[in-house]
Amino acid sequence: MNIDLGLLGAHLREHEVNPDVAVELERAGYGTLWLDASPPADLALAERLLDATTRLVVGTSVVNVRTADAETVAASYHRVEAGHPGRFLLGVGVGHREVHAEYTSPYATLVSYLDRLAQAGVPAERTVVAALGPRMLRLARDRTAGVVPCMVPPEHTRQARSVLGAGKLLLPGHFALAEPDAGRARAFARSAPPGTALDVTNYATNLQRLGFTGDDLSHAGSDRLIDALVAHGDPATVATRLLAHRDAGADHVGVYPLGDDLIATLHTVAEAVRAVMVG
Repeated sequence: MNIDLGLLGAHLREHEVNPDVAVELERAGYGTLWLDASPPADLALAERLLDATTRLVVGTSVVNVRTADAETVAASYHRVEAGHPGRFLLGVGVGHREVHAEYTSPYATLVSYLDRLAQAGVPAERTVVAALGPRMLRLARDRTAGVVPCMVPPEHTRQARSVLGAGKLLLPGHFALAEPDAGRARAFARSAPPGTALDVTNYATNLQRLGFTGDDLSHAGSDRLIDALVAHGDPATVATRLLAHRDAGADHVGVYPLGDDLIATLHTVAEAVRAVMVG
């Protein structure tokens, strides 16, 4: 696959990113900038970010197949790819039952969407899926370049690699907070994702498959669960916890920054990962 995602990716929402931020993150050493929270089908922001940078890959994490028309997404993909060959990765996902009133047949819905993308000429090797469970992982393995899961600890990465096999992209996202005080870090995490996302069925079911209990999921997460989902501590500890995904089989680790200054968190993580890798 002729696309270089780098070791680290930065996950940000539309209102958190602009071309200047993209340039800053590229200089900081991020290989990929992931656009979160169902970016629109026109992919206009992705195009602006690519226009402003020279090497950075932009990915979607993820285009929602229930709200973004497949043919519009495909046309946008071809436009972006023509302008910036080899620097865009299309992540797609089925959304959540808590958001969509007609959340039926998620597997069949995704299969149909991938069929429509393929018919419109979007290459499978430039598409990844927000897959968590075994069935979706197998679909991603068979139909796309790989997966971009979130709200997952390294154990999920290990299991996902066993399903995907070699040669497929495994691109987990992990929360990061450079806060040495564990109590403060956990309290912050509970007031934001991941704590506020534990009521989402897809995430809760996946975490229960990994051995977490109803008690772990209650009250915005037990200490054990928060510690599994959020890399917190001093910068070196944060870096080491993020790199555990690589040791478990990931090709790339996406960073979901937490804290009062998200871009500062991303800088801290990038510097710490470089230091750990060199050391």
